[in-house]
Amino acid sequence: MNRLKRTIGLLAGAASTMMMFAACGNGGGQGADDDVLRIAMVSPGEAQIRVWKDIAKQYEKAHPGMKVQLNFQDDDLYQSVGLPSLLNGRKAPDIYFEWAGDRLATRVKDGFAADVGSYVGNGPLKGLIGDSAYNLMKVGGKTVMVPFASDVTNVLWYNTKVMSGAGVAPPKTWDELLAACDTLRSKGITPIAAGNKDLWPVGNWIAHLVSRVAGESSYAQVLSGKAGFDSPGWSDALGHVAQLRDHKCLNDTASALNDTEGDQMFLQGKAAMHPIGSWLVSASIEEAPKLEIDYVNLPSVPGSGDQNSVIGVATGYVINAKSKKIKESADFLALANSGANVTAFTKSGTVPQAKPAPGGPPVDPRTTRLNALLSGAKTLVLPPDTGYELKRAEAFYRAVSLVLGGKNKPQDALAAAARKAGTS
Repeated sequence: MNRLKRTIGLLAGAASTMMMFAACGNGGGQGADDDVLRIAMVSPGEAQIRVWKDIAKQYEKAHPGMKVQLNFQDDDLYQSVGLPSLLNGRKAPDIYFEWAGDRLATRVKDGFAADVGSYVGNGPLKGLIGDSAYNLMKVGGKTVMVPFASDVTNVLWYNTKVMSGAGVAPPKTWDELLAACDTLRSKGITPIAAGNKDLWPVGNWIAHLVSRVAGESSYAQVLSGKAGFDSPGWSDALGHVAQLRDHKCLNDTASALNDTEGDQMFLQGKAAMHPIGSWLVSASIEEAPKLEIDYVNLPSVPGSGDQNSVIGVATGYVINAKSKKIKESADFLALANSGANVTAFTKSGTVPQAKPAPGGPPVDPRTTRLNALLSGAKTLVLPPDTGYELKRAEAFYRAVSLVLGGKNKPQDALAAAARKAGTS
């Protein structure tokens, strides 16, 4: 899944991308009038990439003369400036990956999301995906995205052997989590692996915690810019971040590692726990199939929010309204969501919302439970960087990082967030 760009190197890469697409022509996001179907997405991992490449071959075989061009980008680059650069280039994508929420609404506002309702109701996409999956795919009453998957964007994963060997039970409360950190440290075990170089991994974890402490209404109000970062409960929530630091819960290298490196640290057995999303199932199947891992939802904390809430997103694929190949794009998405290809995605560790072929492979039980956790949640919390304005998300993530690194107290970090977001 998926994130915000933070580093100078990534900025340079983004600038290079923008210059490259500017050199392709006069821009404006107009679809290319040729025989190439262009598809852009965040890099989903090698297992899923193999499936997409096979689907491209299937499409080309069924449509002689057509070529499919797949563009996989780094999460951080894609989410910040990569996708906008592509959409405004001369050879803009005909289909692109997106998150439901504020980002999707922005694509509609900017004219980059076609109404696909007719293709869902009576066209090639009819009956492939359940009607309820389209609930978050609508903006202004129009269906503007074809659902692909839903992700729980943060749970607390744990290594079952490491935890049991240390005599530590999966924590159900925040106090139990802190006590677990102390016990694991005393035994020479890094309690929690994190790769927070790009700020969103720990940022999303703590965002969920803020919603639990300050309440979901305050969480949404602040991140949507309708209330300030000095709202009641926010400083208390970030006080929990200071507790993580004081109890030495995270690896010392957390701020230097990216999210993939944080995943690897956990999958290599170098830490007992790891806060990250449901996509870790796919990574563990591919890279550490013998590692025994499980998860618990965010441990409960004192606060006014729903202590059983889940933080998650719905993702899918948008057909560019400026494309000259809207029908062809709908056909491609129908092929991608066919039973056989859903089965292939499932084998890769990703479970699409489309219906699988009869007798397909069993879904990993952890994925099944995660899907049930998400679908059964009474309260769904949206991550800051996909559910709300990126500028405010970035300001919040920076505040979390400042407290985690001991550079600021919670109130000071939130005041800096307000200044960065332009609301001081």
